[in-house]
Amino acid sequence: MKKKISTVLLASFLLLTACSSNSSDTSSTTTPSGGAKTTSKEITVWAWDKNFNIAAMNLAKDAYAKDHPDVKINVVEYAQDDIIQKMNTGLNSGSKSGLPNVVLIEDYRAQSFLKTYPDAFADMSASIKASDFAEYKLGPTSLNGKQYGVPFDSGVTGLYVRRDYLEQAGYKVDDLKNIDWQKFIEVGKAVKAKTGKDLLTQDPNDLGLVRMMIQSAGAWYLKSDGTTPDLKDNPVLKEAFETYKEIMNANIVKINSDWNSFLAGFNSGAVASVPTGNWITPSIKSQADQSGKWAVVPFPKLKNTASSVNASNLGGSSWYVLNSDGKDTAADFLAKTLGSDVNLYQKLVTDVGVVGTYKPAAQGEAYTKADDFFGGQKVISDFATWTAQIPKVNYGLHTYAIEDILKVEMQNYLKGKDIAKVFSDAQSQAESQLK
Repeated sequence: MKKKISTVLLASFLLLTACSSNSSDTSSTTTPSGGAKTTSKEITVWAWDKNFNIAAMNLAKDAYAKDHPDVKINVVEYAQDDIIQKMNTGLNSGSKSGLPNVVLIEDYRAQSFLKTYPDAFADMSASIKASDFAEYKLGPTSLNGKQYGVPFDSGVTGLYVRRDYLEQAGYKVDDLKNIDWQKFIEVGKAVKAKTGKDLLTQDPNDLGLVRMMIQSAGAWYLKSDGTTPDLKDNPVLKEAFETYKEIMNANIVKINSDWNSFLAGFNSGAVASVPTGNWITPSIKSQADQSGKWAVVPFPKLKNTASSVNASNLGGSSWYVLNSDGKDTAADFLAKTLGSDVNLYQKLVTDVGVVGTYKPAAQGEAYTKADDFFGGQKVISDFATWTAQIPKVNYGLHTYAIEDILKVEMQNYLKGKDIAKVFSDAQSQAESQLK
């Protein structure tokens, strides 16, 4: 997000269509006995994805209602892009009318909101214990020593592998644990030679794999200040680009062009591995006939970067309370549910598939349960362990703006452009655009 959205042309439309954020509204609800009960507290939550974030929030809503029947919680689904637009338009107008009390914000975008609208969000430092959450989530959700976000799901990565294809190529699952990308390529070539299967499916215009590679080493597209582009002299990014090109040139990649073809790559059995975030688990498990054929091992690391570890992240979001009427109720709701309820997190795993970043939840039964689909592996427990190992980085303000630049330069690099020229040009363009 390069600049504040300056126009307020949509403001009147939003006031008419967006859900009210006022918690002082009074309404009548039906009590369990059938009588009417006056409700003096009402809050609204905005999120995207009905099967994941919305489903999780509804579980939190139900958990809170047990001890707080007087609070009405409206959970409203919008597309993520719509939430971003509505939030920017409303906050730029100087009025929070029509905005929610609680909003889900992707971690890559959080610092943009916190820095652009410094008075818009409630300080949650006294409501939750930040140290109870994975360390890497605290970077994007805090600012100037204050904890604003309630960290939510983990985008912790893993390397999903087809054990049957590996065995045909002479490997065991253990052979792929804690490997680097060069070993990954070596295995891929052997699998291709023995089975005819590609090792992975990849969209050349999607830099998610590069993003995961650099975070595994605690690096990012920006310097630690979160605003200054760090492309030209970034050795981690350089190795990630070089590694990506090695993978693409190794004849082990099934090219895809969109989400559906990405899913089809592994659901059809055409590829032997999927290196990505844990949120892909339900999609992998959607093919019941593949039960027992999959395993998950730690994410590969960069070979020549000493700081790179076998853990990284892709995606993830957190919850924020707006500084408006109802913020105390909203803060209490988050604090007593997603901020502290271990039992709720067990339901999030079993009912929705959410791997949370609340560390005390990792000892719960749902986290330590064996998964038959993965051959009895305690997959959730492994993801929880790897979550704690993810390097903390400052995503800063410009992740997507810089990726727009790097996507073009990656194509140039794959076509033969010199790597030094790639990053020199990317640096200049980023500095020019992000002034």
